[in-house]
Amino acid sequence: MTETRPPVPPFTRETAIAKVRAAEDGWNSCNSERVSLAYTEDSKWRNRSEFLSGRAEIVAFLTRKWNRELEYRLIKELWAFAGDRIAVRFAYEYRDDSGNWFRAYGNENWEFDPHGLMRVRHASINDLPIGPGARLFHWDRGGPRPADHPGLSALGL
Repeated sequence: MTETRPPVPPFTRETAIAKVRAAEDGWNSCNSERVSLAYTEDSKWRNRSEFLSGRAEIVAFLTRKWNRELEYRLIKELWAFAGDRIAVRFAYEYRDDSGNWFRAYGNENWEFDPHGLMRVRHASINDLPIGPGARLFHWDRGGPRPADHPGLSALGL
């Protein structure tokens, strides 16, 4: 039986925004297994210079990522949508094991199957070193961004 992850395509502005927020909340959990369930079993990814195929590779990738990128907090924002595709821009903050802070900026292109599972993800990401005082993302690690926390546009990012 095929699982369904609402909202499903074709997307409206409202359902695309809901899909983006659901993805943000999932990634902020830093739970690789949970996040992988939003993707098809044979999902294809390009993340920076890595190419992944399938949930097992996604879980392994995310586990490595969150073992390196500590104190991870992410904000995503809808950029565009049409039919079964959504484009987002995002920024996340993290520190490395030496205590150096970074803000990563990026764009993602997503394609979904009819059940609302992401089958293709292309991500382009750049990291910028920041000082601890430049951090803008402040909420409990592992939880969703609070409803009253500003998004990227409101933060001027």
